[in-house]
Amino acid sequence: MPAASRRQFLSLAALGVAAAACGRADASGGGGNETKKIRYQGWAGQVTLPELAEDLGYLGDVKLEWVGNTISGPQDIQSAATGQTDFGGAFNGAVVKLIGAGAPVKSVISYYGVDQAAYSGYYVLEDSPIRGARDLLGKKVAMNTLGAHSEALLDIYLQRNGLSPADIAKVEPTVLPPVSTEQALRQKQVEVAVLGGVLRDKALAAGGVRPLFSDFDLLGAFSAGTFVMTNRFLKENPTTSRTFVTGVAKAIEWSRSTPREQVIARSVEIVKRRGRNEDPAALQYWKSFGVAAAGGRISDQDFQLWIDWLVAHGDLKAGQVKAGDLYSNDFNGLAGQSAPADAAASPSASRS
Repeated sequence: MPAASRRQFLSLAALGVAAAACGRADASGGGGNETKKIRYQGWAGQVTLPELAEDLGYLGDVKLEWVGNTISGPQDIQSAATGQTDFGGAFNGAVVKLIGAGAPVKSVISYYGVDQAAYSGYYVLEDSPIRGARDLLGKKVAMNTLGAHSEALLDIYLQRNGLSPADIAKVEPTVLPPVSTEQALRQKQVEVAVLGGVLRDKALAAGGVRPLFSDFDLLGAFSAGTFVMTNRFLKENPTTSRTFVTGVAKAIEWSRSTPREQVIARSVEIVKRRGRNEDPAALQYWKSFGVAAAGGRISDQDFQLWIDWLVAHGDLKAGQVKAGDLYSNDFNGLAGQSAPADAAASPSASRS
């Protein structure tokens, strides 16, 4: 991959300008009437925290409206910024870049992270000659999308192991659908595959692969991604926004305090009931959402690492973005607290 292409990493500037100029950035009813409908994109075969929150009854009279699926965090927050959806989630580095480019959005809650149970590994074949960072020069690393979590952690790994920017540009991040990544590795179409969750566990069970490193190895436990909403939506729909964010926070804490088997069973029910022609088998491997802070509360440190990194790489100017300006916990009624299990054992009133 040419150096110019490599440095397109997290290049959301054009989108930021377009979003800032976009006339319609929310689904507000206007005239003081807040919307009770929130549009979003899902992930095939997965249950997102907002979907879980709705099923548990934590969203009250606020209803989710599914508009399709995505496999890309940057694409998801772009859709939110331009008003195609009302919230979107992505890796925090992509959020920093988007807001730094002028997009009128704000992070409102953490929704995924990295811990000992929830992590992404960078895997090679058992007999691969790749043993360290320098062995990756000229090699293809398969991941779900560019400009997001997997590419950022790859870059950090290469930096920490002494590779120069010129050397890093020779490593080739390659986009593949997650379900095809393991097969591409085994057929030697790529040299490294980023695998997480069920895809990681299934590949390890089949054998013949070994880890090069993981995001947990590099950074330990941390909240990695946040949901964003437009400033306009938050201003015109404060009560709806608070209901949504607090409901997601409750779902995070419910997933922590509920036995894993029950979380999985609930998720399987949701997938079967929503009728999107999905296979719920992968949900059996769910272990954790990985959110570090109670209630998904956001802090400066969730963004500062990525701000510093982007400045060092010339993607942002020093002082262009301040961590405290990127997010708000004001809509999170549960931040820093524990959620009651008031809906844990009963079907949601939202079920139809």
